[in-house]
Amino acid sequence: MRLFFGYLLTPVFYIFLGIFLLVFHPIQWLSYKLFGYRMHKTSVDVLNFFLTYSSLTLFNIPRVKNNFQLPKDRPIIFVSNHQSTYDIPGLIFFFRKYHGKFISKIELAKSKIPSIAFNLKHGGGANIDRKDSKQSKSEISMLAERMKKFKWAAFIFPEGTRSKNGRIKEFKSGGIITIASICPEALIVPIAIKGSYEMVKKGAFPLMPFNKMTWEVLSPIEINGRDINEVVLEAENSIRKVVEG
Repeated sequence: MRLFFGYLLTPVFYIFLGIFLLVFHPIQWLSYKLFGYRMHKTSVDVLNFFLTYSSLTLFNIPRVKNNFQLPKDRPIIFVSNHQSTYDIPGLIFFFRKYHGKFISKIELAKSKIPSIAFNLKHGGGANIDRKDSKQSKSEISMLAERMKKFKWAAFIFPEGTRSKNGRIKEFKSGGIITIASICPEALIVPIAIKGSYEMVKKGAFPLMPFNKMTWEVLSPIEINGRDINEVVLEAENSIRKVVEG
């Protein structure tokens, strides 16, 4: 029955998704060109509200769980598992007040995907060439400098790529080490994402309906001069415990 409704509702979801991406592309352009970073960010936040809650067309319920008062006066490194593309709008919208930025493939920034490519070019994140380690490290370092200056946050998927079976892959520390070397005062905040994989377990079509999708903030971790690999492993274990039980 869920599969039947998936076939029925997936086109509706994609129609709404496409409309929002197309409509907000010129809105982003105008916001950035006429009013600068803050207005552009507001337009991106509103876009990601609509992208996040587009899942309601599939009767997938997005929600955030956060029992912690996170600081806004210091850099934050949000460390999360990665189940699907649909993890990203929720991260941007639910944690919008922390000015979170992504480390993304440069190919996406150069693409013609409406709204997405423009935001990657002008939103303040890092667009890396995975074939060029020097360029990648430089981009991440510049992001870290902006985080330090403006008290921004970064969203990191230490698995590197999306999980293909919903199980968490081993976390890698590379990007986090680079950021922490420039922002040793940064707070590590693990986020456990659940339900996003269930939406895409049949692939791009059909998407699966009737899921609960959660972004759960776990106990923050202070770096305090600790070995970053140990900190990342602690974050991984806390996320794994929630996602995989």
